[in-house]
Amino acid sequence: MTASANNPYSKFKFVVSFAGQGEGPSAGFEECSLVGIRPLGAADPAGQLEVASAGKIGGVHKVGDVTLKRGVISASALNDWLKQVREGAPGALRTVSVELWNPLERSLARRWKLMGASIKKFAGPTLSAKGTDVAIEELVLSCEGLEIA
Repeated sequence: MTASANNPYSKFKFVVSFAGQGEGPSAGFEECSLVGIRPLGAADPAGQLEVASAGKIGGVHKVGDVTLKRGVISASALNDWLKQVREGAPGALRTVSVELWNPLERSLARRWKLMGASIKKFAGPTLSAKGTDVAIEELVLSCEGLEIA
């Protein structure tokens, strides 16, 4: 059985890739809260609307933040990127792709491409000697644009 208009895709099979980090995924995440786009109607500054009302014109929008969560690992790619962002280094803005895969057909179902992404927030894990849970870190990204394919 494959996903269709009547059978949505499962949300468990996804891959996050960061441009500029080599080929393939650069980090495995257990959770990803994707962005939304919110249209922001702008007032008609030049009075070009023919109607005598406080009209709005389209085309202006805001892209929300992306939250990623993963278990702490020893790979340094995200730490290196965080350092670039903190130092304001050239190339600190990245293109991040989140891909949802159809596990039955092993094919790409949907891709969210975040352009001009930067680390807005990094939160380390809560550590406790009492538990056996995995140490989870959180990464919040802001982006300048979003393409959905």
